[in-house]
Amino acid sequence: MEEIIKVAGEYYVLATSSLADDRRRVVKYANTFAVFDRFGDIQPIGLAEQGLYHDGTRFLSCLEFQIEGVRPLLLSSNVTRDNMLVTVDLTNPDIFRDNGDLIPRGAIHVRRTKFLHGGVCHEQFHISNYGLEDLQFQVDVKFQADFADIFEVRGERRKARGTLHDPEPRAQGVTLAYQGLDQLHRRTEIDFSHAPVRTNDQHAEFLWNIPARESADFFLTTACHTSEQTQPVLAYDTALENTLDNVRGVFEHECVIHTSNEQFNALMTRSVADLSMLLTRENGALYPYAGIPWYSTPFGRDGIITALETLWLNPEVARGVLDYLAGRQATEFNDGQDAEPGKILHEVRFGEMANTGELPYGRYYGSVDATPLFVVLAGHYLRRSGDHQYLHRLWPVIENCLEWIDTHGDLDEDGFIEYQRRTEYGLTNQGWKDSADSVFHENGELARGPIALVEAQAYAFMAKSEAARMAEELGMRKEAMQLHVQAREMKKRFEAVFWDESMGGYVLALDGDKHPCRVKSSNMGHTLFAGIASPERAKRVTRLLMSRAFNSGWGLRTIAEGQPRYNPMSYHNGSVWPHDNALIAQGMARYGFKEEAARILGMMFDTSQQVDQHRLPELLCGFERRTGDSPTLYPVACSPQAWAAAASIHLLQSCLGLTVNGGQQRVYLSKPVLPPFLDIVRIQDLQVGDGSLDLLFERHEHDVSVRIERRRGKVGLTLNK
Repeated sequence: MEEIIKVAGEYYVLATSSLADDRRRVVKYANTFAVFDRFGDIQPIGLAEQGLYHDGTRFLSCLEFQIEGVRPLLLSSNVTRDNMLVTVDLTNPDIFRDNGDLIPRGAIHVRRTKFLHGGVCHEQFHISNYGLEDLQFQVDVKFQADFADIFEVRGERRKARGTLHDPEPRAQGVTLAYQGLDQLHRRTEIDFSHAPVRTNDQHAEFLWNIPARESADFFLTTACHTSEQTQPVLAYDTALENTLDNVRGVFEHECVIHTSNEQFNALMTRSVADLSMLLTRENGALYPYAGIPWYSTPFGRDGIITALETLWLNPEVARGVLDYLAGRQATEFNDGQDAEPGKILHEVRFGEMANTGELPYGRYYGSVDATPLFVVLAGHYLRRSGDHQYLHRLWPVIENCLEWIDTHGDLDEDGFIEYQRRTEYGLTNQGWKDSADSVFHENGELARGPIALVEAQAYAFMAKSEAARMAEELGMRKEAMQLHVQAREMKKRFEAVFWDESMGGYVLALDGDKHPCRVKSSNMGHTLFAGIASPERAKRVTRLLMSRAFNSGWGLRTIAEGQPRYNPMSYHNGSVWPHDNALIAQGMARYGFKEEAARILGMMFDTSQQVDQHRLPELLCGFERRTGDSPTLYPVACSPQAWAAAASIHLLQSCLGLTVNGGQQRVYLSKPVLPPFLDIVRIQDLQVGDGSLDLLFERHEHDVSVRIERRRGKVGLTLNK
């Protein structure tokens, strides 16, 4: 049955099927990631997204381990807390052999461990005989490689594919190969530590003799090679040590969060581990890949928002995002890429379909908000780091962004930024809700472009405000004054046009005829994040967003219940997105609605307790919370997803009202609040300039106290209650 379809240029996964098992085991290293089932296998079932992927291509589409031709019984399955090592414990069922012998259940134990390093999947099988007699038994490994592009896995039908070569068995392995239409020769080389007794195109058979109470080890490596790059295959122990060293180095400078609630600590640990796994070094800089499996690649908007969410914890992420995107800012028009001078990247794709131009996403710029958000991140990073020298180098890129906002971003010169794709292959909608049906009118009719989204105007205002402050820091007073004036004028125009008194909030968008899309959407909450809303209107927006129409009990919905096109099972029209909730909560806290922000943190915490590995997914369904029930998972959500992993970190910051000013060597706390499930929060080794602080927060009946437990360097603390 076909499970993924293309509608009006957008990709969707049909709801006739769901994941075979939502408790997948996911690992990633650089541009390689793998999705296994809980047994450690790769099976073409459910949505068929399992596999070993490298540079946008699936190099292994099937991997199954069997004992005497049957699947083992699962005892346990885990991913280590650092997300690097999959560990699986298996045993045999009762196995009756043709000669009448019985291998009783539980006689054989298999400890299966696997990890990725440098384009290679390493796997160890530690096989033990716990029986009373010596055992001779057969072990089978089944394998297959379809070399599908990630977009093929998502559902794209291609007019033609390259050439899939016949497998080439070797003495202790097999080579699977594919010649792509992009002229790249891709090879999957599977190697075994022991020679199989029989091998064919998709199967290797081994015979084991293990004395009673003894064990044996078996190693398997799967290397992803191309004609451009052959991966070195290290020994298992060496590769594992290198992988662990890399993990330790990614977040070595971030502070540590520890609380009185062990379940919340588990959420924090998982969030940092997921971010660490998704962070990928691009020319020495860290960039958070968006999510697994569909978005394991750099996305502009996702990277920027993830960096904003984690800026107080680890500013190196923001620095990496700024460096990467600045180096890829568009310099010319390209209709196929929706590129315009000054525009910031939307996404980069690797793989055959991107290389051949079958898709525009090799380097694609179809995003209306990445450009203003880049300026916002630059301003926030400057305050966090105090690095004026870096700002000087980045300023020309910022100027190009501002020029785009004023010219190419404002298609009809009405003072608002709009989007409209330049070809039929580009994204129909180019805000963060980029599915084809996400922008519509109160009668359900889809809006026609050019479209001016409410949050895009808020981001543009924020960009002008941040740019004004940065210009002041650089001593550019005239430019700073002009930018301040432009920001004030933008705010005035915005309030006059986007506010709808009868709706009690901001409209979703203006269509190409400047007709407002009078829809109650979570997009209006981003006006609070940006600070463009007046205090009175911010209060009304907060009240509306916290009402039952929006508040599912597991988080705020993207579209209010009762609105046209509302569907709690849709991708953007009624679902709950953790990053959306985190940005809205920061906005609420900004306007003084700290209790509401704490309630949102509480909902995200409750959600994390009901999902596998305490991992907040990309999104979940927006059904109302029912007593005794768990949240309803969205069937094809990415998990992990970078901005979802960062959401809980950002929410805690909003509740504490915590900001860091590296130039001033000072931490600011504004009216800190803690939810009822957090009595104590410790933040250790919070880096501020060349010093650091250890802070202790304690919740009391009507207050939160703050104490400096340790100070290194001349770091100050300002508390506003």
